[in-house]
Amino acid sequence: MQKSPGKATAPLLLGALGVVFGDIGTSPIYAFGLAFDADGPFRPERAEILGTLSLIIWALILVVCVKYVLLILRVDNNGEGGILALMARAQRGLPAYSRYARLVVPLGLLGAAFFLADSTITPAISVMSAVEGIEILAPRLEPFVVPLSAIILLSLFAIQYQGTARVGALFGPVMGIWFVVLAGLGVTSILAHPEVLQAFDPRFAMKLLQTHQTIGLTILGVVVLSVTGVEALYADMGHFGRPAIRVAWFLLVFPALLLNYLGQGALLLGNPKAAEHTFFSLAPDYLLLPLVFLATFATIIASQAVISGAFSISRQAVQLGYLPRLHIRHTSSEATGQIYVPRVNWLLLAAVLVLVTSFGSSADLADAYGIAVSGTMLVTLILASIVFWQARPQAHIRIAMGALLFFVIDTAFFSATLTRLPHGGYLPILLSIVLYVTMMTWKKGREHITAAKRRDPLPVEEFIAGLAKGRATRVPGTAIFMARAGEGLPRTLLHNLKHNKVLHERVVLMAIYISDEPRISHAERANIEDLGYGFYRVVLHFGFMEEPNVPAALGLLDQKGFTFEELSTSYFVGRVSFVPAQRPKLSRWRERIFIALSRNAQSAVDYFHLPVPRVVELGVQEEI
Repeated sequence: MQKSPGKATAPLLLGALGVVFGDIGTSPIYAFGLAFDADGPFRPERAEILGTLSLIIWALILVVCVKYVLLILRVDNNGEGGILALMARAQRGLPAYSRYARLVVPLGLLGAAFFLADSTITPAISVMSAVEGIEILAPRLEPFVVPLSAIILLSLFAIQYQGTARVGALFGPVMGIWFVVLAGLGVTSILAHPEVLQAFDPRFAMKLLQTHQTIGLTILGVVVLSVTGVEALYADMGHFGRPAIRVAWFLLVFPALLLNYLGQGALLLGNPKAAEHTFFSLAPDYLLLPLVFLATFATIIASQAVISGAFSISRQAVQLGYLPRLHIRHTSSEATGQIYVPRVNWLLLAAVLVLVTSFGSSADLADAYGIAVSGTMLVTLILASIVFWQARPQAHIRIAMGALLFFVIDTAFFSATLTRLPHGGYLPILLSIVLYVTMMTWKKGREHITAAKRRDPLPVEEFIAGLAKGRATRVPGTAIFMARAGEGLPRTLLHNLKHNKVLHERVVLMAIYISDEPRISHAERANIEDLGYGFYRVVLHFGFMEEPNVPAALGLLDQKGFTFEELSTSYFVGRVSFVPAQRPKLSRWRERIFIALSRNAQSAVDYFHLPVPRVVELGVQEEI
């Protein structure tokens, strides 16, 4: 895997348009109009139109431009972005047992849970909001919105196994056309009512909140929809690079969004009756059908970006030890970030279809939208502030002031979205809680198992010393057993010796460590230590963004004079069955969750790419 690109080349700019900005780029379809539709907080009066526009404009400037594009993108983990990469960097810079370090992991996992919850809502609301454009063409087609949305989403998830490599070349140009269309529609409307440009004055935003204090949080709950998808700017930094994302944002995406929102406001100033479908009403009748098709395609691309993000964050969680091993399929021989995780894909599809059929419209889905997004934004701010605080001790006052400003903004948005809890907002909260509990349970369970092995180790040194007395018959070949340093002799080795009464000439105790850095250089990948009497300890290191290919990593030891002959090397792997302990270290309900997760984990053989004909599996039972 290559490091994050350092230049904004044309291919990277197109790729960023197609993946990074799909979600935030389709927000104009529904974000502004929800403030003035039949169920919105306002009637389309001049003060309310300009005030809402002013709030959206300054949300884009402060939250997206300043906070994310100019500041958060600077906080990378060796070129990688995303909530778990940020968590790993913040954790690395803190003392292991400090009280702040103990808060970093729960915060990071909570942010990851919010992100995954958002991944279920974004495809549903994006596709439905685009398909609803057919209601303008033919109101009698309204009953077909939900079935058609479900068919589009089902088709989208069904082709995920092919990866984005085949259609990725189309994503950038299509989104480029989309942003040009957004800008063009907006400019035409602005020219008809140029007074809408007064919305750049922040006093309209402040006056709106002052005169509507009782529904202030409701207003902010609508405004936050205009910045949904902002987390993708940070999450996809490792693939496209900071320069490409910044250039694409400021050169095309940001101006197009501003012009379109202003155009919608100008339209309502001249025609308040257009409030029901503000976005689609910008287009003349002869362009409406092409706009519906383009919007649908754009929302599919936006959904694809979120689904791919869910795959990526799931892989990071597995690598960092917060989820059991999942089957991960690489869909491109060139782009390592293009992966397919079947179990995550079908779980997402099930959740998305439930949302589409139960809510029935994008307006109703908006009540459940925004909570997960604003929660992720708040967690990202806290973790980024920790990293900035560590890296710039001479600027603590400025960091504290900036963090406080954005903390007030993010807290206001998060509080605003919480007002939707009774109207469907509880769904992303419940989903986030389930995901958070799942990841924390797996983490705590693995910690207890590791601690138990370290408390009662079978000393490797004593066992090797006993071999000098000729207690075991040695046979030709190499045997590799999984064994971390400090955990003693692996049980799989003892089971093999007990049943087969022999040891191989070369016995390798292999430990695999996943670093909190995204990538490890080949020079640091594999180390070997001679323990004597034909025993060796091999330690392999992988970054949390890398694929743990054990045979490939072992091949690097050729340079150190230690060669593994494939036909004479056997891998002994334990098929572990966890059972409840008489004195459980976890609560009973966590214990059941952990055991269920372990039973559904991918086998170590597939996950570490071990050659199946050379693998020997031995049953091992452990208490939890």
